[in-house]
Amino acid sequence: MTSSPSEIIAAWGKVAQRTRVPCGTLIGIVFLLLMHPSTRSLWIGGIITLLGAGLRLWAAGHIDKGRALTRGGPYAHSRNPLYLGSFFMALGVLIGGQGYLLLLPFALFFIAFYYPVMKAEEQELRAGYGEQFDRYAGTVPFFVPRLRSTGAGGSKFEWPRVLRNREHRTALGLLVAEVILIFKLLA
Repeated sequence: MTSSPSEIIAAWGKVAQRTRVPCGTLIGIVFLLLMHPSTRSLWIGGIITLLGAGLRLWAAGHIDKGRALTRGGPYAHSRNPLYLGSFFMALGVLIGGQGYLLLLPFALFFIAFYYPVMKAEEQELRAGYGEQFDRYAGTVPFFVPRLRSTGAGGSKFEWPRVLRNREHRTALGLLVAEVILIFKLLA
């Protein structure tokens, strides 16, 4: 029995949802060991990393997982701002550590894990919100943001959501990575 490409992506998406964080952490550790930062690269990468972290923070303060279809804040520009923020955080760490040869493996990892996760989550939202999600998906880009808001609204930023969405763990992991790069620079 053969499976269609969309069925394969859906099946892998379920696996990727469970394994992306541990696999990403392992790859991140290996990548950090291979990096050789400079003062300049740390500044440039740090700015990119902070922009990604800020986007994740903004998104985490808007999303109310399992309770409402979030369409406000960064979700009025991209359906996946948390993952877009993660992308820029990782990109910033790679640039900060001058891990330019690691950009292609990172891109392959991101596509192999995060694209199927985003598609799987989209199916869950479609199952939960139906036509409401389809209308939202028809106006807001999948990943690359539209600079102009769709005006979808419907949510406001709340700090308790940031904590409920465990965004402090992401910030702590990012801080650890940056400290490691600084120690590598000073060593």
